[in-house]
Amino acid sequence: MHDYPDPRLGWIDGYLAQLTSQRQLSPHTVSAYARDLRELASLTPGQDWPAIQTQHIRRLAASLHARGLDPRSIARKLSSWRGFYDWLGEQLALASNPVQGVRAPKQARTLPRALSVDDAIALVAPAELHAGHSPPAAELCNQAMFELLYSSGLRVAELTALDLQASPAAKGWLLPDSGEVIVTGKGNKQRVVPVGKAALAALHAWLAVRPAPGDGSNALFLSTRGSRISPRVLQQRLQAHALARGMPVHVHPHMLRHSFASHVLQSSGDLRAVQEMLGHTSISSTQVYTALDFQHLAAVYDQAHPRAKVK
Repeated sequence: MHDYPDPRLGWIDGYLAQLTSQRQLSPHTVSAYARDLRELASLTPGQDWPAIQTQHIRRLAASLHARGLDPRSIARKLSSWRGFYDWLGEQLALASNPVQGVRAPKQARTLPRALSVDDAIALVAPAELHAGHSPPAAELCNQAMFELLYSSGLRVAELTALDLQASPAAKGWLLPDSGEVIVTGKGNKQRVVPVGKAALAALHAWLAVRPAPGDGSNALFLSTRGSRISPRVLQQRLQAHALARGMPVHVHPHMLRHSFASHVLQSSGDLRAVQEMLGHTSISSTQVYTALDFQHLAAVYDQAHPRAKVK
C-alpha cells in the first residue's frame, strides 16, 4: 500500500490504472491525464474529492483563463477532471459530478489566411517558357492541380480523390465538356463545382501528356511513380512551387481554398453560392469569409480615405 502525502493521490492512481488496464489508453494519454488530475489536487489543497463543488471548478477554470491559459487547454483539463469524477462516482457516494456542465471559455475564432488576388494569380499562373520548349509532365500536373484548387475551392482530399471518369467506385471525377467536377466532401456528400477557363486549359494540357496510371487506378492526378498522388505530396509540391515563385507567406493547399472563397465573395457578395461551392453544411462555416472581406475593405479604406491616414 502506498503512503501518499495527499491521500487523494491514491484515487488518482486508481483511476489511471483503470485507464491503462480497462480502456487501454496509450502511456502518453495516461500521462496527460495524470498531469491534469495532479494539478487539480494542487489547486484544491485540503479539500477531499467529494467536497469539491461546481462553483470551485468554475472558479478554477476562470483562474486558469486569467493566467493566460489557452481555452483548448482548459477544455482538455475539464475533460480529464470530468472523466475522473465519473469514475469516482462509481467508487464513492457523490451527490453529483462537479465538473458536469462547466465549460471552458470560448476559443477566439482565428480567421483563415487567404492570399491577395494578385498573389493568388501569380502563384497559379503558368511559367514563361522559351520558344520551342515544353514543360515536363510533372509541371503540367502541378499546374492543373494548383489551378483547380484555386478555381474551385476543393479540399485536398477531394482533389486527390478525383478520377478521370465516373465509375461505381469513383469519389469524384472530371466533367470537361461542361466545365465541372463532381466531388465527394465531408459527410460523404457529393456536389458539383464549376471549373474556370484557366483551370480547364491547364487540365487539358495535363491530360495530353498524362501516362496510364501504374497502380491500376483511374486517378486524374499522378505522382512521378504513376500512382494516385497523395495529399502529402501535393502539399510538398505546392510549398516548393510557392517558394520558387517568391510568395511572401507560407502557402499550403487549404490556403487556395480560403483564397477562392474570399475572392468569390468579394466579387459576388453571394454567401449562399460560396457555401454551396465549398460544400459547407452550415452557413456559419462560410460566414467567416465575410470577416476576411471586411478586412480587405478596411485595408482599402485605411489606404484611401484622407481622414483614415495616420499623420
